[in-house]
Amino acid sequence: MRASPTAPAASADTASPADGSAATAERRPAAGPTGERRGSEPAGTAPAPRAPRTPPAPRTSQTAQASQAASPARDAFFDNAKYLAIVLVAMGHAWEPMRDGSRVVTALYTLVYAFHMPAFIVISGYFSRNFDASPARVKRLVTGVVVPYVVFEVAYTFYTRWTDHVPDRPISLLSPLYLTWFLAALFVWRLTTPIWRMVRRPLPVALAVAMLASLSPSIGHDLDLQRVLQFLPYFVLGLCLKPAHFRLVRRRALRVLAVPVFAGAFAVAYWSAPWVDYAWLFHKESAQGLGAPAWQGPVVTVALFACSVLLVACFLSWVPGRRTWFTALGAGTLYGYLLHGFVAQGAKSWGWYDPAWMRGAAGTIVATVVAGAVVTLLCTSPVRRALRFAVEPELRWAFRPPAGRPA
Repeated sequence: MRASPTAPAASADTASPADGSAATAERRPAAGPTGERRGSEPAGTAPAPRAPRTPPAPRTSQTAQASQAASPARDAFFDNAKYLAIVLVAMGHAWEPMRDGSRVVTALYTLVYAFHMPAFIVISGYFSRNFDASPARVKRLVTGVVVPYVVFEVAYTFYTRWTDHVPDRPISLLSPLYLTWFLAALFVWRLTTPIWRMVRRPLPVALAVAMLASLSPSIGHDLDLQRVLQFLPYFVLGLCLKPAHFRLVRRRALRVLAVPVFAGAFAVAYWSAPWVDYAWLFHKESAQGLGAPAWQGPVVTVALFACSVLLVACFLSWVPGRRTWFTALGAGTLYGYLLHGFVAQGAKSWGWYDPAWMRGAAGTIVATVVAGAVVTLLCTSPVRRALRFAVEPELRWAFRPPAGRPA
């Protein structure tokens, strides 16, 4: 399933630290009309004591300046959006075991799945615009995406051997398990970013790729390639967006319009719940794999893209742009995303959904509140500090230092 969103400040690519290496020559006073230097003492006069020179301020190294330039202030709007989206992800997972017994829960589940991952992917694309395959960015891609993918793919394999009672489930880095598909997809999408930045019409091309993928049942499950290709248009859309687009969706008129749009979307989800397969929203299979005629693949792909983009715009219109109590949690949404799955999987194995009252309205409310509280806790600073070695490792020992910098 499976980040970070006003315009970011200038990136490290455009920042140019001051040189700081050239010394400024001390200027000598000019000579006056009598041949004396202006400001010098008359002959025979004891020179006035000079004021002590103020020692120069310590120079900031170019590395430190570049580091400051590369760390702009976080944008409250995007952090708020990421936090609210990850809360919806956790709630959706909490509703999964309750779908069969409630049409309302199924409608809520369908509505949320129509836009929460597209919102995450659009934001991820927006913040991938400057990816240029430079060594620093590739290193960040490895430490922030590849390593967590490997760690959590192995962790979830061992964990679900117990929760799913499959003791011989193999470890396969080519077949993403559960939540880890998003990291595999993000790795592929970000690597292809320079290509999409060169294409003249990137969004129509990406949409055509997604439509063709929905016609191709022969695409295997390696790296969950169906999801990678069918969710691709949302990532490319994020690459194409500019700060002005996000200011546009936050206008009051759109916030007001979002109310009937979401109400109508829920009504459609409720009406269609008994006979529409919400598995289309997972983008995990081709049309044939879902038991539908091949021609429905491209049609549904385009229709879902239009609906999802509309819902994403309405969702973003409700996101506050100011700092709130949960803004800081937006920096830890990857932790919440990767860790809450252990609770969601364990809840089913521990029998939390077995009591009869959990199938009613009270159970739905409890599951929703608990899911929101758990994922909020997992985004906090103490959790991030404790598990940074797995989610955001630095791995300095594995990489050569930048050119001109001592090891």
